[in-house]
Parts: sequence; C-alpha cells; structure tokens
Amino acid sequence: MSKFSRITLALIASVALVGPASAFDKLSLGRAATPAEIAAWDIDVRPDFTGLPKGSGSVERGQTVWEGKCESCHGMFGESNKVFSPLIGGTTKDDIATGHAAMLKRSDFPARTTIMKIATVSTLFDYIRRAMPWNEPKSLSNDDVYAVLAYMLNLADIVPDNYVLDDHTIRDVQKLMPNRNGMERDHGLWPGPEFVGKPETPDTHAVACMKDCKEKVEIGSVLPDYAVSSHGNIADQNRRIGPVRGQMTGPSLPAVVTKKLMTEVMDNAGCSGCHAVNSHLVGPSYTDVAKKYHGVDMAEKLFSKVRNGGGGVWGEVEMPGQTEVKDDDLKSLIAWILAGASTDQQQP
Repeated sequence: MSKFSRITLALIASVALVGPASAFDKLSLGRAATPAEIAAWDIDVRPDFTGLPKGSGSVERGQTVWEGKCESCHGMFGESNKVFSPLIGGTTKDDIATGHAAMLKRSDFPARTTIMKIATVSTLFDYIRRAMPWNEPKSLSNDDVYAVLAYMLNLADIVPDNYVLDDHTIRDVQKLMPNRNGMERDHGLWPGPEFVGKPETPDTHAVACMKDCKEKVEIGSVLPDYAVSSHGNIADQNRRIGPVRGQMTGPSLPAVVTKKLMTEVMDNAGCSGCHAVNSHLVGPSYTDVAKKYHGVDMAEKLFSKVRNGGGGVWGEVEMPGQTEVKDDDLKSLIAWILAGASTDQQQP
C-alpha cells in the first residue's frame, strides 16, 4: 500500500475510533469511506509485485489497444514528443544485459525517455492502470494494462513479438529492464546543511517513529525551505499542462541585477539619451513605467516593444527598435525597470 493510502486509512481509522458519524459531522469531513471504496483506491503495485492483479495481455492485443487509446498522445511507436515526453527509445541490448542505460551518461544525448529512466516494471504497470488514458483514467481492464505494457516492452526490444505478459511472466521482465540497476537509494534527494559533516540519510527504507509528532497538521511544500527555489521562480515559468503558473518561490528577476549594472546596460544601448530613472526626457522615466504597469505582467510585451520599436503610449515620438541589445541584457533591464529601477535586486 502506498504512503498516501496508509495516511488516508490512518485518518479514517482515527476518526472512526471516536465515533464515525459524530466525528465526521463535527469536522465536516462527510461520511466514512466504505470498505469497497477504500479497496477501489488501494490499487498500487509495489516493486516486489505486491498488489499485482491477475490478468494477461499479448503484444498483438496491446498494439490494438494502443492505437485506440494511446497513440494520439504518445505516437505509434511511443516516440512522440508532441504532447508528452517520449516513452520509448535510447536503450540497447547491452543495457538489457547490464541493467544500466548507458545513454543517461552521455551529455550529447539529451533525450531522456521513460524506458531509459524507469528501474521497475511494476511502476509502469501501476501508472498505466491508475492514470491512463489521460482523458479516461482507470478505464482500462487489467488485461488491457498487461497488453499495453507488453506492447511498450516490445517496442523497447525487451520482449519478442509473440510475448504474452501476465502476473507471472512480468517477474521475468523485471530482470530485463534496461535501467533496473540504475536506482540509487543510498542518499537523500535533498541533502542540505544539516548533513554537513554527517553521513547522509537516505529517503528510502525509513522507519516510522510515531513519536514527537506535531499536534497540528501544517500543509506546505514537500521540499525543505532551502530547496524550494532550486529551479528559480516557478511562478514566472509557463506550465505546459494546466491552467495556472506555479507557486512563488523567489524574486522574478532573471539574473543578479544592480542599479550600477543596469546603468551600464542603459549607456551601452543608448537608452540614456531618451530615458532617465526619475525624470521625463524624450521618453518616460523608468519609475513612471513601473507605476503604470504595477501589478501587471508586462515583461514579454515590453520586451517586444523595445526590441521592435513603436509609439502611441507615451507621446507622439516613436521609439526606434533596439536590435543590438542582447536578449539577456534586455530582459534584465525590463525586469529592473518594472521592479522600480531604484533598488538593487538579488538573484532568484
């Protein structure tokens, strides 16, 4: 059973101990889940195949299911990069023999397919079963899941064309996974300051202590504070899937930006002839620009305006296109202007 499932069941059990109906009513949690409902969610399959359902599926049937349910997003051969990252490719017969995907170590091979990275075949079965197809998750029968997985394994040259995958033969497949020996479990995912001078603590093989627990549950990032901004300010990054941007994890400037540095960029680009920080010259002051667009995401529009030129917003004099300024310098300058153009800004 997954960690999430155990926590969920523990919560239900703890509430049930104090009286199911009254406790759920008092806490506005609805009603207690029935055993059948819990069983419907408790479908995870472990690396040792605990939880694996009975069933079977051939490569041939898998191709049929794939063409009807999977091809539109993943391509006929699992190689498409149009909607999601490629699933198949980048592994060789040597990888199947050694259990290490050699391409992962090559800097000149940037592709990272699923079959290159995944270490356990049970993970593929589990994910397909619970999350696929994208628009209709959990709609595949167990036999369909076995068949689709058999087709994927065939595309990766792990099993032959006539192979039938079932709850017994899948154990043999595990011994052929191209990166089965590539899983590292001896260190923490986020080794931080607390590990300095000490042996690192692995995230796996943990033992629940169930003591010194917090009295109040606090919902927040699953990452420690020092790791939250490791990938910059996520709120500034477009998300390809989903309607919203990520959480704010740092300042919005793309680089170390100081007033002195931006003054040098302004001078080199010739901006100072028409603009000043706090006073109107030929064009508006930077503080006026910052006030006008305060709270508005204008970085991309201003970048295009400065790069291509134009007029009509700040007066009759048109601004010529600034084609010689480097992209990074222009982005930093615009970010600095929108931030107020008077204080030093730190790197995200």
